Amino acid sequence: MSDLLDNEKILRLAEYRQHYKSTRLKHSIDVAYFSFYIAKILKLDYISTGKAGLMHDLSFHEDSGFRENVKMLRQHPKDALKNALEICDLSEKERDIIRRHMWLITLHPPKYTEGYIVTFVDKYCAAKEFFAGVFSTKSVYKDRF
Repeated sequence: MSDLLDNEKILRLAEYRQHYKSTRLKHSIDVAYFSFYIAKILKLDYISTGKAGLMHDLSFHEDSGFRENVKMLRQHPKDALKNALEICDLSEKERDIIRRHMWLITLHPPKYTEGYIVTFVDKYCAAKEFFAGVFSTKSVYKDRF
């Protein structure tokens, strides 16, 4: 998986803001790390879990307002899967993890336990990043709360 961290497309994720103060690259690395660790503890396919976790948000859309972001919540897993397939081969499990990581927003749940791990770790990391940004002393939103 370390070779993926040298990939130009994956490194481009550092240019995109994610959840206010984080970058999409940092978010993806966090999701990959925690998902890998949990899958390893549970004696599941931790390699596929970490690999798919790293590429689950491999899309290059900008934060462009509420209405557009809602559309991207459903679209970005398809974009991420397409971009991931341009980088490397993916197993059916890895494809499913990336395609279905937005379950609860989209209708189709993951087929594999590893997919649920990435899905819920993604939500945990997103919430952590969001609230760290909103309640930061330097937050642009500090006057609203």
